[in-house]
Amino acid sequence: MATLKDVAERAEVSVSTVSRVINKEPLVKPGTREKVEAAIEELGYLPNRVAQRLRSINYRKKLIGLVLPDIQNPFYVDVVRGVEEAAYRQNFSVMIGNFDQTEEKEKIFLEILQSESIDGLIVAPARGRDENIRKVIENGYPVVCIDRGLVDLDVDVVKVNNEEGARNAIEFLIGLGHRRIAHITGHPSIATTRERVAGYDMAMRAHGLDIDPELVRNSDSSYQSGAELMQELIDLDEPPTAVFTANNLLTLGALKTIHENELHIPEDISIVGFDDMYWSSSLNPPLTAVRQSGYDIGGLATELLVKKIAHPEASTSSVVLDTELIVRHSCKPPRGSVA
Repeated sequence: MATLKDVAERAEVSVSTVSRVINKEPLVKPGTREKVEAAIEELGYLPNRVAQRLRSINYRKKLIGLVLPDIQNPFYVDVVRGVEEAAYRQNFSVMIGNFDQTEEKEKIFLEILQSESIDGLIVAPARGRDENIRKVIENGYPVVCIDRGLVDLDVDVVKVNNEEGARNAIEFLIGLGHRRIAHITGHPSIATTRERVAGYDMAMRAHGLDIDPELVRNSDSSYQSGAELMQELIDLDEPPTAVFTANNLLTLGALKTIHENELHIPEDISIVGFDDMYWSSSLNPPLTAVRQSGYDIGGLATELLVKKIAHPEASTSSVVLDTELIVRHSCKPPRGSVA
């Protein structure tokens, strides 16, 4: 069955132009309209009534869809706050779906949101290549990705510089004298995982340090994974003197295991987390962490999406925010170090 994208390619126009022709909007040149109508007839394209209703100005619902991979993660709670407050300022409402890092759940939520005639979508993709999101875009919906982009689609993105954040964390630990630095991270199919691992690798190589594969552990991004992977590291014949955890749930899991093994932070092991949450300074000792603002990511993504809804032919944007290393008391030089 032909898609909106197929029609656009046959007529050599944008998807949004095809949508405007289908919805009989006036601001389309007669020659362009004829090309699109001819392509529709040649391909036998049947317009999706939901997408058609969405693209009609008269039926616009001022409704944004927000699809997240893990609402238990405090980072995404901050994202939700940023999206909702920015949407409220623009007189938009928000519908939220949580897909638990599962592609099938993501597909279901995307279908539900389209059936509700959302005006546009903000989403943290399940994978770097995401056919579910591709189909949403082909149906003519404006989409902004947050936290992670897509490797094969030109789409608006708002994220942080993950490589820089990870590199700064590792360089800080190296500067304290650590050489056996572990990295607990998420699933390698997720772009943020790969970017933070790249930052880890970059810092280690820049200082002439070998990267021991035993010290880089990945699973999913959950609390339980953090606990289990930290135990694997502690059980090594030569355990690490420091660990860098790639998100706050992994950090909490790692802390649980460290305490259960009666290790002391930072005397026995130093720890740096990616995500500086409101509770980081309340831990004992207070956590050194890479700060990224989920609130700002959500707000900027919403502003970008609202502009895209109003001007669908606008070029795509990639907004990359800086991170900041917040140094507290969970790190010190390793035992016997002269640093």
